[in-house]
Amino acid sequence: MRKRVLITGGAGFAGHHLVEHLLVNTDWDIVVIDKLNYASMGFDRLRDIKAFTNNRVVTLTADIGQLATEGLVRETGTVHYFIHMAAETHVDNSIKDPGSFVQANVVGTYGALEMARKMDSLENFVYFSTDEVFGPAPEGVFYKEWDRYNCTNPYSATKAGGEELALAYANTYGLPVIVTHTMNLFGERQHPEKFIPLVMNALLDGETIKIHSNPEKTKAGTRHYIHCRNMADALMFILKKGPWKREKFNIVGEKEVDNLTLAQLIAESIGKPLKYELVDFHSSRPGHDLRYALDGNKLSELGWKPSVNFEESLRKTVKWSLNNSIWLKDNKKYAA
Repeated sequence: MRKRVLITGGAGFAGHHLVEHLLVNTDWDIVVIDKLNYASMGFDRLRDIKAFTNNRVVTLTADIGQLATEGLVRETGTVHYFIHMAAETHVDNSIKDPGSFVQANVVGTYGALEMARKMDSLENFVYFSTDEVFGPAPEGVFYKEWDRYNCTNPYSATKAGGEELALAYANTYGLPVIVTHTMNLFGERQHPEKFIPLVMNALLDGETIKIHSNPEKTKAGTRHYIHCRNMADALMFILKKGPWKREKFNIVGEKEVDNLTLAQLIAESIGKPLKYELVDFHSSRPGHDLRYALDGNKLSELGWKPSVNFEESLRKTVKWSLNNSIWLKDNKKYAA
């Protein structure tokens, strides 16, 4: 029987890249469930990758936080892999409105787990989590999969809450759960509120970009950026190595990059001068951590490594975005 995968949040940024990767690299059937909040941009991403009309893709509009109706279960059909990517993700928004993050990331995960544990054919449930659950990483520290949480903002706390709920379902109900921690994703069709589109918009308009830094404004924040193609490839690698009973994996980009260097690389790719200001966001908005870092050795030792390196991925993303600039022009804040 051909595999069938259910992706919550499949119309979103990370989700649609996974849909595209599965269409190109497998013969699997795909079910997308998405409630179409502001970050989904409707079904435009799925239309752009020609998935919306693909006969291998079923697209359903529903809030996974509501317990699945009989009709939703019927339309979903047999599922072998349940990948729960639906979430609210923007730290600023979580600080302004934490309740919506509790509903989406905790209650939403409960709804997904309840749906999943009734699926007799399920091989694995994947909870798509974040490096931010571990909190800020001092220089030289790289968190392993089972290290303790240290959440510093409502976004990371709600992701940790969903993660613990998934692990509890694995222990209590025998649900075969995989948790993945992924670092900063980038790629085509990213929402303009995120760092790379923000920088591109500022460069194209000749404006100044504000870059998160330490209180002394001498050092920009750092991240391990990873293109969604590599994230999807790692996720496929994990699933094919399974099934797993109750496991965690860090999916890590191959290089740590500070945000000022990243902005400069984008400026070089576009061919425009970078105007920037280092800003101490943390003092005014606690929860904006300067550095996150994960240890990727576990997945590396199993045999996975990113198929496309960071610099090439970034160049391709910038070039594509310049040629498809409609995806950039939603936002003019220029603060990253």
